[in-house]
Amino acid sequence: MSMFVDHTKVNVKAGKGGDGMVAFRREKYEPDGGPAGGNGGRGGNVVFVVDEGLRTLVDFRYNPHFKADHGEKGKRKNMHGKNAKDLKIAVPPGTVVRDANTGEFIADLKEDGQSAIIAKGGRGGKGNVHFATHNNPAPSISENGEPGEERDVELELKVLADVGLVGFPSVGKSTLLSVVSGAKPKIGAYHFTTLVPNLGVVDLDDGRGFVLADIPGLIEGASEGVGLGISFLKHIERTRLILHVIDMSGMEGRDPFDDFQTINRELESYELNLLERKQVIVANKMDMPESTDNLEIFKEELTEAGLDYEIIEVSALTKTGLDQLKRRVADLVEELPDYMPHAKEEQDRVVYKHEVEEKPFHITQDPDGTWVLYGDELERLFAMTNFDHDEAIMRFSRQLRGMGIDAELREKGAIHGDLVRIEDFVFEFVE
Repeated sequence: MSMFVDHTKVNVKAGKGGDGMVAFRREKYEPDGGPAGGNGGRGGNVVFVVDEGLRTLVDFRYNPHFKADHGEKGKRKNMHGKNAKDLKIAVPPGTVVRDANTGEFIADLKEDGQSAIIAKGGRGGKGNVHFATHNNPAPSISENGEPGEERDVELELKVLADVGLVGFPSVGKSTLLSVVSGAKPKIGAYHFTTLVPNLGVVDLDDGRGFVLADIPGLIEGASEGVGLGISFLKHIERTRLILHVIDMSGMEGRDPFDDFQTINRELESYELNLLERKQVIVANKMDMPESTDNLEIFKEELTEAGLDYEIIEVSALTKTGLDQLKRRVADLVEELPDYMPHAKEEQDRVVYKHEVEEKPFHITQDPDGTWVLYGDELERLFAMTNFDHDEAIMRFSRQLRGMGIDAELREKGAIHGDLVRIEDFVFEFVE
């Protein structure tokens, strides 16, 4: 069995657009000739696609870098370069994608075949055909392809299940899962037997069914990082119904009502609306001698606390009460709506913020007096300029002037002959 991984970070880089071409027609029956350089092709996108056969993010741990292909360069005779194929990467259902640096929500991938572009490929550079004008019918200028988007993304897997089993370790959740579904979790009489969420499909005789998830046992303090629970509490977020399994036998000297309150405090501390989810109490181990008396005490304590929960009595060991449990859960699953917290809410909600518009460039000065220009828009223009052609250099100079860079350099004290650097390209400032 592969190692279960439900959180990781990866770097994705989309393909660069193909460079545009400078070319001219020299054909016998085309006396006027003219520009004939085609545009470059689009760079490949990085796309995540849901594959229902995957259950873990472990593959990303060993391969954290993904790079799409570049677009093809433009060709002669006005022929455009080919667009690069998208790089498609399979992810398990339930994967939430965020920007690792900003925390920005990118995608919530749930259904088999669902896809999302995570990094966009750069557009192809324009060939010299595009720059022809009445005053300059044969330009010697083209663009380089736009750089592809690169970003670090955070992947989080949230198990997709209709029903989640919660409760203290060793209350019988794994045994219950194994006897009501086809799942075969590791079972033992010791704490933290379950180290990963186990999924099982429960089928009823009437054709109905639901997916049941055994969430690793919680302990007090789990929402603050104690024990295993905090790592897996997120897997409860998507469930429509919570089955709270309680050991009514008290065999380990535990008090059922205290356990019930403790687990609910952890659910509330992690995510307030988890307690708003429909919750049914599964009184397990009812085959044990003390269980009936303990259940009566438990019900009295619920009443005294002003709490009203449905209770279903079962014994996972002797398989008593399981048919009733399955039928009732199937009924509730049909009644309850799908619950997709966080990611869906972020998609549907528009948050208006006052944001200062990002300047297209910034200017600093190195200790040696060289003026340094940087900024996303400026660096994109720089990357797309083909410095092999004088016309392209003149165009880039006009673009800098249009952005206000010349004026700001003068304002900061730059004089004729000062060195100016953009990335590794150095030129003189000219008045």
